[in-house]
Amino acid sequence: MPVYQTHYEELLATYSNHQNAVGLLRQYRPYFEKVPSIRRSKDSVVTIPLPVVQVRQQIGTNLANSPYELIQLPCDLALLMCDPEWKIKTGVEIIVFIYRPGEDFSDLLNRWRQTQVLLSRGYNWEMPLRFQHIFNEGAEKRYPLFILFSETPDRIRRGLKGASLPFVVQSTPEEEEAVTPLEEAILQSGTIEGEDFAAGSE
Repeated sequence: MPVYQTHYEELLATYSNHQNAVGLLRQYRPYFEKVPSIRRSKDSVVTIPLPVVQVRQQIGTNLANSPYELIQLPCDLALLMCDPEWKIKTGVEIIVFIYRPGEDFSDLLNRWRQTQVLLSRGYNWEMPLRFQHIFNEGAEKRYPLFILFSETPDRIRRGLKGASLPFVVQSTPEEEEAVTPLEEAILQSGTIEGEDFAAGSE
């Protein structure tokens, strides 16, 4: 079964919740051990879907208004670890990349490389409203985590292993299977390339 946009959207929505994000990290123990407090996960893990950061402008650009520029990162989630007692961000930032329909290995890896380049200039996170009081300067060390589907091409798994990049594999529930626009048109017309089309046929 192919991976549809709704499968990607489902995981993005699911892991935007801090409890589910902790469940995700539980699947990769080295990162799970970086969570400051499992009991107080609500204050320990800040989830930022489709994150935006303020990065320092490059030398030679117009700095008249601000030395920073606002950009959206090409990742899907940022998971920031915070000390629940002191209400401060720790130095651990986990950058999550969810496999997107149609991506190949170079596309997925490029999103991580672009993120590395963008965050190399010094940056501040645009924090969710509830965490805006937390010091939001970027960390020196960032940890990538890739989420693949069981239907993701095997070469992507092999590529990530070869690049020593961690990933977890998620299944796509049959009840969440989406119908592509082409399939929807076929079902409505009842024909495919001039032949009769029966629902459920290969």
